[in-house]
Formats: sequence, structure tokens, C-alpha cells
Amino acid sequence: MKFIAIIPARYASTRFPGKPLAILGGKPVIQRVYEQVSSVLAEAYVATDDERILQTVSQFGGQAVMTRTDHKSGTDRIEEAVEKIGTDADVIINIQGDEPFVQPSQLKTLCQLFDNENTQIGTLGKPFENMEAVMNPNSPKIVCDQRGFALYFSRSVIPYVRGQEQAVWLQHYPYLKHLGLYAYRREVLGEITRLPQSPLELAESLEQLRWLENGYRIRVGLTDAETVGIDTPADLERAEKFLRQKS
Repeated sequence: MKFIAIIPARYASTRFPGKPLAILGGKPVIQRVYEQVSSVLAEAYVATDDERILQTVSQFGGQAVMTRTDHKSGTDRIEEAVEKIGTDADVIINIQGDEPFVQPSQLKTLCQLFDNENTQIGTLGKPFENMEAVMNPNSPKIVCDQRGFALYFSRSVIPYVRGQEQAVWLQHYPYLKHLGLYAYRREVLGEITRLPQSPLELAESLEQLRWLENGYRIRVGLTDAETVGIDTPADLERAEKFLRQKS
């Protein structure tokens, strides 16, 4: 089975314009993402809508493809990139361009999900460590079936543990945090990008609910590694400290 990684990277960002080009430990953020991904996957591309990002990727020896500026989601950008590249890969892996600490183990877990022929889309979940984190609506929760396929994603705390104080719910159910890494079979990627937004997606502002509502099967791999995304300049400062600690 052949895999290809696509890293969507926009220049425009409300909270942090130009963040793919922000310097982290002496390198642009997008270069750190690309190097992490390339350590596992033989073929990787940055999909961008900005010439500055395109040129930066070329300068450090990476591959990049220019895409339109009007895409509503990273998934749509990836589909355009895949069409332009003309890849014959079986599975497309989506790694955000603001995840410089994505772990090789996470990428390998995503790939392994497709050993199961019923996997149409793959993603990752990480066990929550405390109830305060579980209750954060910015950390979507995943509920899975017994075979590891997602039943639902929600910003709410689900399931509800009846008969117990909320402070101890984590002792009674293994709440799972969703990490925004995805992989799609090639034909499935083309199909889901043609779907209209769904009621659940609009309610929770979670794109993956559109796929579930339309009957697609999302298999969830488990990881103990946390991704450290960069959404704001303050996140970049924390990432610098994290990088120094690792060194």
C-alpha cells in the first residue's frame, strides 16, 4: 500500500498571520513539520496558497504545490493538491502545517489503520489525563465502538456517567481526546470533499461529523504522544521552550 503526506499551510490566519514561516529553533515552522513527516513517509508535499510559503519549502529542499485561496477547509485544499500532483497513492495523510512536533509513531499508527480493509478514514485519539481537560470544549471527545471505529465526536463531555460526581467520571470511563491528524483512502477523499455541510457539523463545528453523517467509517488509532500545535504567537513561545527542553 502506498502513502503520501499532504501538509496544508495557509499564510492568512486571523490569530497568527504567516505562522508557517515563523521561526522555531532557527527553522521555519513548516520546515520542522516537513522534516518530521519525511522521516516516516517517502513522499510529502506542502499544499499552500501563498508564494512565500512555496518558495520557502523549495529553499529547504521540500516539495510544494500551489492551491486556490478560497478553500473552506484543509481537506478541500488537500484534494486539489492531490489532483495536481497526480499521485497513485492508495492513502492520503493530512498533517497540519502548524504541527512541528508530530511524532513518527503517530504517523506509523495512522498508516497501520489501513491494514483493516474496512477503514475508509483514519484519525488518532489520546487518553485524557484529567477532568478539567475533558471539559474543555476546544478538545473534542471521541466515542468509539468495540472495533475502534468512531461512533461520534463532540465538544461536549460524552458519555454522561450516571450516578457519579463529574469530578470522578474519568475513573469510570476512558475519555479519549481527538487529535487532528487524518488519513483517507484516495477515492474517499474525493467523495467527502463533494459533500455539503451537515447539520451535526454545523452544530459542533467539527468537519468529521459530516463524514459520519454520510455513512463513512472512521477508524481511531491510539497514541500516548500529544501534538503541540501553534495557533498564536504565545504558542510559538511555548514551542520554543519545549524545543529547548527536548534538546
